Amino acid sequence: MASKLLQNEAVVYRLQKTKNKSMEWLWALVRTILIVGISFVILYPIMRQVSVAFKDKMDIYNPTIYMVPINFTLENIKYAMGVLNYWPMLGNTAMFVTATMLLQVISCALAGYGFARFSFPGRNVLFSLVVLTILIPMSTLMVPMYLHFRSFDVLGMINLITGKDGVNLLNTYWPSMITAATANGLKSGLYIYIFRQFFRGLPKEIEESALIDGAGGFRTFFRIMLPNSIPSIVTVGLFAFVWQYNDTFYASLFMSESNLMSIKVASLPANTNQYLPVLLGYGTNPDLRADPNHVSMVVDTGILLAIIPLIAMYLFVQRYFVESVERTGVVG
Repeated sequence: MASKLLQNEAVVYRLQKTKNKSMEWLWALVRTILIVGISFVILYPIMRQVSVAFKDKMDIYNPTIYMVPINFTLENIKYAMGVLNYWPMLGNTAMFVTATMLLQVISCALAGYGFARFSFPGRNVLFSLVVLTILIPMSTLMVPMYLHFRSFDVLGMINLITGKDGVNLLNTYWPSMITAATANGLKSGLYIYIFRQFFRGLPKEIEESALIDGAGGFRTFFRIMLPNSIPSIVTVGLFAFVWQYNDTFYASLFMSESNLMSIKVASLPANTNQYLPVLLGYGTNPDLRADPNHVSMVVDTGILLAIIPLIAMYLFVQRYFVESVERTGVVG
């Protein structure tokens, strides 16, 4: 009798083990299908643009060509760089985006630290308004922000002293710099929330030790708290850089005539139609126009050139970025 029970238990154990193994294989298959599908959705457009970038215009109407061109060429890259004025524009964009990123990191870190560590009247109300800025569509703020920076005046001081309207800051970098420095820039509400969550997780004993040593609020923040918030700084810095680099809303609202990547890419189809015939040597003869399909190839190549710096940056910092997101509490 005991031997039969042992045999039955052994059979049940083997069946359970087989079932568990089957479920593991099934989950592995589902996981693989999801990963391959998501990777295809993300990588396929980039692969198509890379293919177009090296495809000669002779291959446009060849039905046998799908992804790998027959006639490799660098002309599309040369034309796209010419239309975009690529290297000067990339340097100008990098300087502008880096400056706004640094200003946003400092201002949002200071605001997040204040919300996390100091108790003052109306703190919860003010933080609710910060969260509300994440939910409000940017288009609702377009008109008041445009009017504000068209006649920029701090507390009406310029009008009081000179009797004139404020300074017109449109088509300059000052609107973005001012909003970034005052924690009101692009996505600043999210950055303040990230810093607040991180600072709330730090032990209060750190600040108590600094207070005993005679450090004030600002000294404690800049000498102790800020160096310990490297994970959140990396997260916010990368978010701020990428979103500012890709921003077209505020850039077209405040700096429509500036030499920035997002503005140039937004107007790339029109500029390509205008300048590609000149680059091809057609001159200004209205009867000589560039092939629309060739124009489309140059536009796709220009978009690829615009995203290459972000891809290269991500390849170098993705490990630090993933670690920083995990440690900031964004996913928790």
